[in-house]
Amino acid sequence: MRPPVRPRRTAPLSAPPRPAVRHPAAHSPSAQSPAAQTPAAQGPAAQAPAGQGPATRSPAARSRSADGAPSTGGGEGDGRPSRPLAAWAPARPPVVSTGSAARFAERVALRRRLARRKVGWAAAVVAVLAAAGWLLLLSPVLALDAARIEVSGEGTVVDAAVVREVVARHDGTPLPRLDTVALRREVLDVPGVRAAEVARLWPHGVSVTVVSREPVAAVPHADGGVALLDADGVQVGRSDAAPEGLPLVEVPLDEPGARTLTAVLTVLRQLPEALAAEVVAVSARTQDTVRLTLDDGAVVEWGSADQGALKARVLETLRAAEASAGVSVYDVSAPTLPITRS
Repeated sequence: MRPPVRPRRTAPLSAPPRPAVRHPAAHSPSAQSPAAQTPAAQGPAAQAPAGQGPATRSPAARSRSADGAPSTGGGEGDGRPSRPLAAWAPARPPVVSTGSAARFAERVALRRRLARRKVGWAAAVVAVLAAAGWLLLLSPVLALDAARIEVSGEGTVVDAAVVREVVARHDGTPLPRLDTVALRREVLDVPGVRAAEVARLWPHGVSVTVVSREPVAAVPHADGGVALLDADGVQVGRSDAAPEGLPLVEVPLDEPGARTLTAVLTVLRQLPEALAAEVVAVSARTQDTVRLTLDDGAVVEWGSADQGALKARVLETLRAAEASAGVSVYDVSAPTLPITRS
């Protein structure tokens, strides 16, 4: 296999020689004196052997001009005018003018003013925030005034004075720092309070709305008298006798009777208002044998707390019938098969 043929490298074409440029004064007859035309006046270069002209001078001789200064250009041999070396020296950096220095100083001063302005604004913001924090959290401007405490919804069990006393413990506390959640828990500890809501009344007041545990039944107490119970079975008070309008529940308050008591209270809560107003006594041996006694002497065998709404409608229908004139017992424990007895 033959080796690849490499292309020949040709020498680059040189630029054509520049024509010799001579000063007109150097060729004028008047510029050449007779002494200059003689061989003695021409010096050693003129007396050189034939075939050797001025171009055969040494480079050091050609690099000198007529006044002795070095020349960077060609002489008579290359036809280029002589040029001093100083013309080819590197240029010096320009001197910054007075106007540029003034503009630079103005930019520096502007940056400093902007920096000082930012620092000033930051200090002003910090001062405003500190003043606002002191005003809201430490100063008496928004402090709680005990005279402006409002209590509502206390009903017949909750003592509004006790609720105000609990809230008045925080008298002088700025309202933004007042913990309404903790204050609500304190109000819930007041006897008879079932639920509570606390709200700020700007700039110095507090509103407390409570839901009282209204008694719905009176249960005989072991120590004598009766205990007043609400719909949840919580004791809200005691009395020597059952208050007017509260049915007397003959159910013991000990733990074994807790389910029975819960069933009785659930039945009382399900009764319509008109029917509940007629109930004067409730008794139960178990949670499935609830019995109601009405104000006219009639007895209602209610049974368990299931299907309370249906049992109430069946009882109303039976009592409204003409045949119920001599009925003394209404058994609605099975509402689909009611029974009446005289």
